[in-house]
Amino acid sequence: MALDRFRRLLNPRVGLALLWALLVALTAVAINLAGIRLIGNIDGWSCWMRGHAAYFLIWRLCLYTATVYGWWWMRRRLRQRETSPESHRRLLRTEIAAVLAIVLLEGSVLLRQA
Repeated sequence: MALDRFRRLLNPRVGLALLWALLVALTAVAINLAGIRLIGNIDGWSCWMRGHAAYFLIWRLCLYTATVYGWWWMRRRLRQRETSPESHRRLLRTEIAAVLAIVLLEGSVLLRQA
């Protein structure tokens, strides 16, 4: 059983997803380091980010909108292909978890601003 889990981790799709996640994280770190270097110090960078928080909110809302559109398209195709009640329940659980994660992330951003 443990060997099966390990083989799933070596799946090329999982490896590609992990590579993309690593690339996104490294890009975020690089952007922050470049911003700190450009502004001069961490306090200035933090002040700049707080001053532009509304733009970041608009950016996140655009990303959420694009994600919802893609999810809706994929959901329709998946429901046509998978007709079992169990797959519909799994899909619903995934949707609830995704919405909950977004609400918690945005809530933490709002709490930090207060």
